[in-house]
Amino acid sequence: MEKDCGAWINLLSHKLKSRSNSMLQSLGITGVQSRVIYYILIHCQDGPVFQKDIESVFGLSRSTATGILQLLEKNGIIRRESVESDARLKSLVPTKRAVELDTQVRASLRNTDRMLTRGISDGQVQLFKEIAAQMLCNLEHWDEDRTDILSGSQQTP
Repeated sequence: MEKDCGAWINLLSHKLKSRSNSMLQSLGITGVQSRVIYYILIHCQDGPVFQKDIESVFGLSRSTATGILQLLEKNGIIRRESVESDARLKSLVPTKRAVELDTQVRASLRNTDRMLTRGISDGQVQLFKEIAAQMLCNLEHWDEDRTDILSGSQQTP
């Protein structure tokens, strides 16, 4: 039986998580933690980074983001600092340990991307990114599309 798009995405996601976690295990972090560290390191230069940013960028629930950030904080990779303008807000600040991990995290992300795209042309990679972005958009509009379909008002493009 041929796999549908969702099955392929699920399979890719599972393999990617497993390989990333395996590669980063010696550093004491997971694949998703490495991406969060990378994001914080890059974006803290432009201004404060907050938990809401992590939730939004990675499509995480509040509880999942909290768990990831608590582990990073417990392991001395980030710290939370109160914001001067609003003491309730805590910005995510990379520690010296995060900076030390940066080179290995970047190398891991580059190697993973090279493995994923090996034998695939630049044009095909770009097309994949466009298709994946459209699929994500489709999922983000899932509820309203389902309502349109059920009411019979969906238009085909």
